[in-house]
Amino acid sequence: MNLDFPTILVGATFLTGVIWAGDVAFFARHRRSGADGHTKQEPILVEIARSFFPVLLIVLLLRSFLVEPFRIPSGSMMPTLLIGDFILVNKFAYGIRLPVLDKKIIQIGEPQRGDVVVFRYPEDPSVDYIKRVVGLPGDRVSYHNKVLTVNGSLMDAVPIDIYQGVGAGAVMSGADRFHEKLGSVEHDILKVPGRLSMEGDFLVPPGQYFVMGDNRDNSKDSRYWGTLPEENLVGKAFFIWMNWDWSNGGFGLGRIGRVIR
Repeated sequence: MNLDFPTILVGATFLTGVIWAGDVAFFARHRRSGADGHTKQEPILVEIARSFFPVLLIVLLLRSFLVEPFRIPSGSMMPTLLIGDFILVNKFAYGIRLPVLDKKIIQIGEPQRGDVVVFRYPEDPSVDYIKRVVGLPGDRVSYHNKVLTVNGSLMDAVPIDIYQGVGAGAVMSGADRFHEKLGSVEHDILKVPGRLSMEGDFLVPPGQYFVMGDNRDNSKDSRYWGTLPEENLVGKAFFIWMNWDWSNGGFGLGRIGRVIR
């Protein structure tokens, strides 16, 4: 078991809860019934536990079952998500999982083609990745000459313009921007003329998904490391609540409040 933030949060919540409950059950009554008729002062450890337990419990419940914040560290999902975007992830979109153990206990929904998902990187589960679902279980995905097909059907990608990046994403200036349609989801992608990226034909096994970055020539995705197991899913990205890119002047006010599609 990794000693990561979820583990620490669960441990801290449990420890403060045990200290507070133990004091209420065994010691608080004796402090109130002292021989001199005065209530003895509450131990500092108990006071800390009583103060922090409700806060930790609320954070644990929110983070484990409702929403979790993430920061975008790379440009693999440009132009949909920029470097420095802070996003919220719906933790219950694909089912309720136990914190730390990541065991699904309630099935709610399944990823759909076009969903932007956060997941634990299969080659290093301690690292979180974000990509877009392209292939569902049983799909045949092909990517050749920068053209995407799924089950023999071409995924429409209409050219829009030449992309002009800003801040840390300025390196992508000059890329071709396309408007792509994956099922009912429409979004923009980037392709760099003349730049090679991994190609091939892929069959998505049962219980797994094929994911790609919107920045098609600058994304380490299922083309490189294989399909995404369902159990690695963290949730569905749905909202940008802040952007901070020091190379673009700090706060990106224009990014705040955007819905992720």
